[in-house]
Amino acid sequence: MSNPVAPSGHFLTFEGMDGCGKTTQLRLLAHHLREQGRNVVETVEPGGTEIGRQIRRILLDPANTAIQPRTELLLYFASRAQNVDEVIRPALDAGSVVLCDRFTDSTLVYQGCGRGLDAAVVHDLDRIACQGLRPATTVLIDIDLETSLSRAKRRNERYGQSESRIDDESAAFHESVRKGYLALATSEPARFVVIDGRASVGDVANKIREAVQNRV
Repeated sequence: MSNPVAPSGHFLTFEGMDGCGKTTQLRLLAHHLREQGRNVVETVEPGGTEIGRQIRRILLDPANTAIQPRTELLLYFASRAQNVDEVIRPALDAGSVVLCDRFTDSTLVYQGCGRGLDAAVVHDLDRIACQGLRPATTVLIDIDLETSLSRAKRRNERYGQSESRIDDESAAFHESVRKGYLALATSEPARFVVIDGRASVGDVANKIREAVQNRV
C-alpha cells in the first residue's frame, strides 16, 4: 500500500454544485500559479486517467438510469483510486501543486446527502481508495440552486447531454447537495475556502487567488 504520510506538494481541490464554475476557476488558478513559477498538475474526478475516463462515461451517461446508488458509489471510488495512484500522489511527491476538480467531498454530498448513503461507508471506501490522502485546501464555490440549474442547463445545451445524468436529478436532490457542502465547510473551516460563485468570472478568480495565496 502507498504511504499515507502527507506528501511534499500541495493538494488543492475544487468543489461545488454543477454550474458553479469550478472547472473554469481551476484552470485560471493553474495558469496563475504557473506564471509564478510553480509546477502544477490538473486532474478531475471522475476521470483524470484513461481508466477513470472510461468510468466517467458510465457514471455520467444519461442513458444509464439503472445505476444503483451503491454501484455509483463504488465506481466513483474506483476512478479515484486509479487517479490517486497514477497521477495525484506521484505529482505531490515530486513537489507539485495538484489541482483536482472534485474529490471525496463530492461523494459525501452527492452520494451521501443526495442519495442517502451512510457517510461512514463513504469514509471507509475513502480510506481504501485514497489511503489517507486528503486535500490540504478545498475551494468551495457556492451558488444557489436556481443559478446552478440554469447554468447547467445552458452548458448542456451548448455541449450536449452526454454527461447530464446527475444534472437531471430533482431540485430537492440538488438542494441537499448544497446543504451538505455548506455543512462540510462549517465542520472544517481550516481546510475550506468558501467563495460566492455568483460574481463575474474575473471577480471569483481574484477572490480565490487572494484566499489561497498563503496556502499554496
